[in-house]
Amino acid sequence: MAKKKGKKKKEETQEEQEPKPKINASFIKDRVVTENSNEARELYNQSRYGSLTEEGKVQLSLIETMYLSEKGKIAVFDGRNKGLSSESFLKKAQKIEPNFWVRYCVFKDMRNRGYIIKTAMKFGADFRVYDRGVKPGEDHAKWVVFPVQEASALTWYEFSAKNRVAHSTRKRLLIGCVDEENDVTYWEIRWVRP
Repeated sequence: MAKKKGKKKKEETQEEQEPKPKINASFIKDRVVTENSNEARELYNQSRYGSLTEEGKVQLSLIETMYLSEKGKIAVFDGRNKGLSSESFLKKAQKIEPNFWVRYCVFKDMRNRGYIIKTAMKFGADFRVYDRGVKPGEDHAKWVVFPVQEASALTWYEFSAKNRVAHSTRKRLLIGCVDEENDVTYWEIRWVRP
């Protein structure tokens, strides 16, 4: 008696799923702008990377660009349309932004933990962080974050200024300390009434 052949495996009947194509982005002076594509807008809509432009492109910060480049989500090209590796992009970004690597370590760590992290220059902080599952525009950020090198020192004046920023924006203050191995430890500072 011959055995009945079952249905073919999905891999045999359907073409293998190809990975999503990388989104092309142009690095012009101190900005990175993606191509005008559904994939780029999806990156914004799903994970809130960058900000949408009127042309339907997404403008990314240098830190977001570094992260997405390392993750293989975007391909970065310079003004001459030459591809940039993550390493060459890092060198260029470090020339533009002071303290880039320390800030990037904190950004990367928070994103890898599932938080949405955005710049907070208008608040006088490096970053604002939204609780897991919360997108900007849906609710307010929970923390303002100041990345620091573990070996650096803060004066009481600097510490007080950071605390005032958090208090005036009604957010919790996080200090992200980056050690020599690029690991990040967070210190949360809150006002307490005895």
